[in-house]
Amino acid sequence: MQRLTDDQIAQFQKLIYDFYTQNKRDFPWRKEITPYKIVISEIMLQQTQTARVVPKFENWLQRFPDFASLAQGTNHDILSAWQGLGYNRRGLALGKIAQIVTHDFNGQLPNDPKILQTFPAIGPNTAGSICAFAFDNPTTFIETNIRTVFTDIFFKGQQNIDDKQLLPLITQTIDCKNARDWYYALMDYGVHLKQKLPKINAASKHYTRQSRFEGSKRQVRGAIIRILTQLKNIDYDNLLELLDFELPENKHNRDLIIQDLLKEETIHINQNILSL
Repeated sequence: MQRLTDDQIAQFQKLIYDFYTQNKRDFPWRKEITPYKIVISEIMLQQTQTARVVPKFENWLQRFPDFASLAQGTNHDILSAWQGLGYNRRGLALGKIAQIVTHDFNGQLPNDPKILQTFPAIGPNTAGSICAFAFDNPTTFIETNIRTVFTDIFFKGQQNIDDKQLLPLITQTIDCKNARDWYYALMDYGVHLKQKLPKINAASKHYTRQSRFEGSKRQVRGAIIRILTQLKNIDYDNLLELLDFELPENKHNRDLIIQDLLKEETIHINQNILSL
């Protein structure tokens, strides 16, 4: 494991904080921070760009201002608010998280990454980020922008870099007195590096290019959810006809995709009528 000296850590922190002082990004989830806002933003930001998340986040808070209101939301309510963000299972997961927090934790989000990892859609890194941003805890986690920073500064010119090589450095360099701002600063600097070095992500062993949306199963799944949020319910055969009309070039088997959504309980069927 690479060990950094106190001077190296101090220089690295100065670089990040100097940039952050002049180039701090402004997002609604960084203002008047609450655990609820952090959970919503962290799930929304999974595989989704910030520009798309901002208006959805603001509209979401108007509709579901806290865990209690979200816990009472129906699948239709939740997916209607989620529409346009993709990966609809994340939206439904937020509803389940709200129910767990409300019913099992008296409305208070647990300040423990191990507990959070038992919640839907929350893995180790999301659990760490939630604790850092919601509670200012010096947890260790990695995401794409943080990965970019440590790859560029500590492994410049190298390829196939494993997150296992980066995580000890993240732990060593964290500002334990101000973890929240430190991670915000790291992420903002990572965005800057990506703009300057657009191919830097390819140096990571974990880099994968997001699959094309057009013609994908995701496109069909999204169309089904959108139709059901608009119509509330529809006959099975009518849905197939509507999908054929809307997505004539998409060749994925609609029946199999509908069956997958039924198994996941994302949608429901009663006497051949589909609904959320």
